[in-house]
Amino acid sequence: MDSEKRVQIDDESGILQARKEARTLATDLGFDATSQTLIATAISELARNILKYARRGEIVLRPASRNGALGITVVAADEGPGIADLAQAMTDGFSTGQGLGLGLPGTKRLMDDFDLISEVGKGTVVTVTRWVHST
Repeated sequence: MDSEKRVQIDDESGILQARKEARTLATDLGFDATSQTLIATAISELARNILKYARRGEIVLRPASRNGALGITVVAADEGPGIADLAQAMTDGFSTGQGLGLGLPGTKRLMDDFDLISEVGKGTVVTVTRWVHST
């Protein structure tokens, strides 16, 4: 289960494809339906940011493991304008557009691990991981 999936994001169909690939991988990793929905929601938000601000980019999905726990890592990368004010972008309620209303802070809450790297004029990479939680 070492394979990663790469999905180009340059229109709505890319978002749907990324969500579908993530659900398949999440099912294989043992995520329950609720977690699958949370992962798909996070991907929607990240991919819509790519479309809105950079116009094109990529979502990379890969299995993750840490201390015996399985998870899914999602990397959303673009070569867009970058984020000038990271603190502002991570503020609840801040939006410059018509996203799902979650923004980056909401995406961070949906996932267990969150990392954001952005450079103005170079692009943005958001890496998030959700771990299978034992019940």
